[in-house]
Amino acid sequence: MSAPRIVFMGTPPFAVSSLEALHTAGIPIAAVVTAPDRPAGRGRQLRASAVKEAAQRLGLRVLQPERLRDEGFLEELRACGADLFVVVAFRMLPEVVWRMPRLGTINLHASLLPQYRGAAPINRAVMDGEHSTGLTTFLLQQAIDTGDVLLQETLPIGADETAGELHDRMASLGAMLLVRTVHGLAGGALAPTRQDELSSGAALREAPKLTPATCRIDWSWPAAKVHDHVRGLSPVPGAWTELLRADGRTEHFKVLRTERTDRPPNADPGTVLQDGPDLLVACGDGVLRLVDVQPEGRRRMTGDAFRAGLREVIRLK
Repeated sequence: MSAPRIVFMGTPPFAVSSLEALHTAGIPIAAVVTAPDRPAGRGRQLRASAVKEAAQRLGLRVLQPERLRDEGFLEELRACGADLFVVVAFRMLPEVVWRMPRLGTINLHASLLPQYRGAAPINRAVMDGEHSTGLTTFLLQQAIDTGDVLLQETLPIGADETAGELHDRMASLGAMLLVRTVHGLAGGALAPTRQDELSSGAALREAPKLTPATCRIDWSWPAAKVHDHVRGLSPVPGAWTELLRADGRTEHFKVLRTERTDRPPNADPGTVLQDGPDLLVACGDGVLRLVDVQPEGRRRMTGDAFRAGLREVIRLK
């Protein structure tokens, strides 16, 4: 059977690998739907999404609706004559959109559903100290991330791997999984599986959107938890803490990479240990070395260089 004609929907860099893989696989792409250009940077000039840039490079038609229920946009979608819609890191679709194609609408999600439903599955899996995660393709339905599963693939998470590093690996693997899913659907080789049939009985972990409050470091946590928190938020949005100076002034800065040590804390959580050049901080049950940090309004630097510029005894809170 020939490959189905698709409409691809996505916006951020994570979706670019999937778009490129589908195009390379020879799957006909009638159009690419992505977010409208938005002001960005200091000059607030309009900037295209990563997916739009990729689509234009590939010579594909691009649609950028402000409202997905707009009748003009719906007419354009119908005119595409697509057999299947493919969604990767896009916004929530109204039913009138996801029910439109004859083969339905499929989504690529960066977790082993039903675990880690939500907006930040990669970050949350690393923050929770998981040793493995995975990718899922599923048929879209109204409730977010709850549709019947088509294919899944598991991959390990390194003990010191950051969310950014895992993101890049998952983008490539997810693209290949998506190609297999499109071909499988076209050939009638895939049998959708309800998510409740895949649940092992373990408590479901959620992946809600990250907020500034979520990203704050609590130094009373065990060192392993702080380490996982930092790498799960690196490089963006970045775990943050406050530096408390001797005169009472505070300064925000991000912690982007840490290293576990075998030293006992021997100090209150948040205390910056004063022996040696390393930026060492006491946690609830151990000590972490802050390898890379980013002071507010400055570029990323090593923790050692940051510590060398501090002239006074401080603590973190």
